[in-house]
Amino acid sequence: MSERESADGTSPTGTVTTAVPARLDRLPWSEWHWMIVVGLGTVWILDGMEVTVVGSIASRLSETGSGLAVTAAEVTGIAAALYVAGACSGALFFGWLTDRYGRKNLFLITLGVYLTATALTGLAFSSWWFFAFRFLTGFGIGGEYAAINSAIDELIPSRYRGRVDLVINGSYWFGASAGALLSIFMLDTDIFPKDLGWRLTFAVGVVLGLVILLVRRHVPESPRWLFIHGRGDEAEHIVRDAEERTVASHHGRRLPPPAGEITIRQRKSTGFGVIARTVLTRYRKRSVLGFSLFIGQAFLYNAITFGFATILTTFFKVPTGSTGYYFAVIAVGNFLGPLLLGTLFDTVGRRIMISGTYLLSGILLFGTAWLFDGGHLTAYTLTACWTVVLFFASAGASSAYLTVSEVFPLETRAMAIAFFYAVGTAAGGISGPLLFAELTEGGVLSETALAFRIGAALMCLAGLVAAFLAVPAERRSLEDIASPLSAQSAKG
Repeated sequence: MSERESADGTSPTGTVTTAVPARLDRLPWSEWHWMIVVGLGTVWILDGMEVTVVGSIASRLSETGSGLAVTAAEVTGIAAALYVAGACSGALFFGWLTDRYGRKNLFLITLGVYLTATALTGLAFSSWWFFAFRFLTGFGIGGEYAAINSAIDELIPSRYRGRVDLVINGSYWFGASAGALLSIFMLDTDIFPKDLGWRLTFAVGVVLGLVILLVRRHVPESPRWLFIHGRGDEAEHIVRDAEERTVASHHGRRLPPPAGEITIRQRKSTGFGVIARTVLTRYRKRSVLGFSLFIGQAFLYNAITFGFATILTTFFKVPTGSTGYYFAVIAVGNFLGPLLLGTLFDTVGRRIMISGTYLLSGILLFGTAWLFDGGHLTAYTLTACWTVVLFFASAGASSAYLTVSEVFPLETRAMAIAFFYAVGTAAGGISGPLLFAELTEGGVLSETALAFRIGAALMCLAGLVAAFLAVPAERRSLEDIASPLSAQSAKG
């Protein structure tokens, strides 16, 4: 134990009473919040675009003259699994750094890693290069999940937190739709050669990412993180700036008084042992909930949507260059789910909406599997079924990130997001693509339908867990949902 650390794994400073959380939660929506949404949330659009492009170009990469010696199954199987493995590793690595060194430092670094790896993926000259930088791209995006979801929840007022978090996470599918349409243009051999078009799709993402990086530089550090880590003056400056901008944008209307104050014992860091005991012992039921939600949605999405283009080409003989149109349709359904249902998570409540979206999507997926296995679907009707299923599944999947980012104490938030994302995604996201690539490669309807049923069963199981264990966090302060560990120490 170092001289700076106490017996409980913390690095103490002083004790302070602050109204910063209550002051942030009382703010009406303003341009200050839009800056946060644009600076942090739009990166999911890039992620969705980039992942979709890889799925859409799988068949092109396997063709002679593409510039890479890989098969479509290797792209949707090995490359997808490596991407997810990188995301899990990056989430854990950067999640720990985010809780220790701040949200802003890390959401700048993780975007830099992501953009660099994406650019180098487009320059791949061999299969090992392509696979390696798919892993590193995932490594960067995994860190983004932890850093960005932490910052968003700590900066957005409590009455808007659910809908904003869902829409931001759901914006991934807006990018997926754009990526599907972009791939159609880039894969047109009348415009670009086979070995160039797929490379340029990655370049487009890099250019857009650089623009987002410029905006992100102006997003502030989380005042909640600052005051706990002994930087109260900086927290006060950021909150005062937000208040002044809000008052100005609302024509000078005075803000209501803050709802209350919190007394905390400031600390420089929190030991990993304290985080693990808090998440896995003190909040055991919430941990079960987090695991269930992440495993269900991870298997559904990573096992099935990664191979959607392969299903169309294998079972319905859809041309490689046309799969993007179909994926754009289901991506729109995915985006509309969080967009149209998000408000209900703040009004109807978390428990009803989380359990409802998981159960309904699982039941609808069982129906789709039955129709598919019976040979009753075409490329058009399968796409229609998937659009309806994913309308609800997308809202549920986004609520998984919302749940684990708001039901654990501030000192553990980024690491909790990273931990549940990594474990859940490793279970469904690594095994899923490998299993699904194996099941679809043979072109047997019953084997592909089996993958659908597994995803449906896990979604229904997660929905039942949420019905019993979901936390009524709607419109409540983060500190009310899970008191900071520092506040507990101060009371003691």
